[in-house]
Amino acid sequence: MAEQGNIGAVQARIRSKLTEGLAPLALKVIDESDKHAGHGGHHQDGESHFRVEVVSEAFAGKKLVERHRIVNTLLAEELATRVHALTITARAPQE
Repeated sequence: MAEQGNIGAVQARIRSKLTEGLAPLALKVIDESDKHAGHGGHHQDGESHFRVEVVSEAFAGKKLVERHRIVNTLLAEELATRVHALTITARAPQE
């Protein structure tokens, strides 16, 4: 699992798009692809399965499905191409 240090191109794009779109107070983008080797959707070069944990004021007053929709919209290109699975934890600062 890579969060920092050995960050891949897809992980860097995810981090950049979420930072630009949400101005998060906290953000973790974790590559969990190694846990899925041999499973459907796993890319041989990795960077196919991610977990995102984000805290942003943009989520205040929003339902869970709305928060996920925001993240999915920001990452639409990655989800349509390389990313097979995305686990999202999205919270407002007050939570």
